[in-house]
Amino acid sequence: MGEFDLIARYFTRPVRQAVLGVGDDCALLQPAPGTQMAISCDMLVQGRHFFADTDPRQLGHKALAVNLSDLAACGARPLAFTLALALPDVNEAWLAAFAQGLFALADAHDCELIGGDTTAGPLNICITVFGEVPVVNGKSQALLRSGARAGDDLYISGTLGDARLALEAMHGKLTVPNAVLAAARERLQSPAPRVALGLALRGIASAAIDVSDGLIGDLGHILERSRVGATVQVDQAVACIACHVHDAQTAGASGIHLSQEQWRTLALCGGDDYELLFTAPPSQSAAVAAAAQASQTPVRRIGKMDATAGLRLLDAQGQALPNHYTSFDHFA
Repeated sequence: MGEFDLIARYFTRPVRQAVLGVGDDCALLQPAPGTQMAISCDMLVQGRHFFADTDPRQLGHKALAVNLSDLAACGARPLAFTLALALPDVNEAWLAAFAQGLFALADAHDCELIGGDTTAGPLNICITVFGEVPVVNGKSQALLRSGARAGDDLYISGTLGDARLALEAMHGKLTVPNAVLAAARERLQSPAPRVALGLALRGIASAAIDVSDGLIGDLGHILERSRVGATVQVDQAVACIACHVHDAQTAGASGIHLSQEQWRTLALCGGDDYELLFTAPPSQSAAVAAAAQASQTPVRRIGKMDATAGLRLLDAQGQALPNHYTSFDHFA
């Protein structure tokens, strides 16, 4: 099968929102009046971002999910995406499953494939996603990393650390029951982008970022861009670890035997969560709760923003903890 036959068979669909989609040198998008374009790009490389035996349906899902998560963090509505795909060979069964997972998530968010590229090479998936954000009275409604203010509350959506737990277990560094590993691995390989929450937080949240490299590192981006500090209640973050079968206090009953420090490392340093970390003024607490309910997304307050620069970590008793935690860095 040639390159263009491959594209036609697995990745060409009728245009719905774009002016022009797959088939020309460029796709054409027409932003709605009174909106801005939000654009993000992410790459997944075999051996770096996913295992060689990853189910292709899950891989198709995740390839788009990590990009939709960026739109969610910006409060942008998904519109369209492009796909650049390097393949070591043409495996039609793999392609069919990959496209199925990709388009199932795309259709769920009304986000259409409008172009891209294919080439021979080591398996590498690169997606660029396009969304739109309204502009009201000349002001963009986009959520940015730079809007946090001292006194704002700090929130996290969903759960933390499950993906890192799966990764540690798959590398043989931790031993967990099969049921726990299956649930955690699902979180690693099929993350749920929090698009509905991102949209609901427009006009409420003061700053936002998606947690892809770990809470500590990603919060650091907000602190840098907003020029503020933060105090994090670490054991509130630990309480966000779910694995669908336990909480941090009764984990032993499920056959998970980790130290308190291991739980904290999972919550603070685990990547691939793709949850939303965001700030909002205390006056917006009821609105945050309403946004969480409307989007059917659990949200937990885990700290506050400070006028004093730097990051401070507290335990459940309010005692200071040493900050020796680091997040993922490709080139560290």
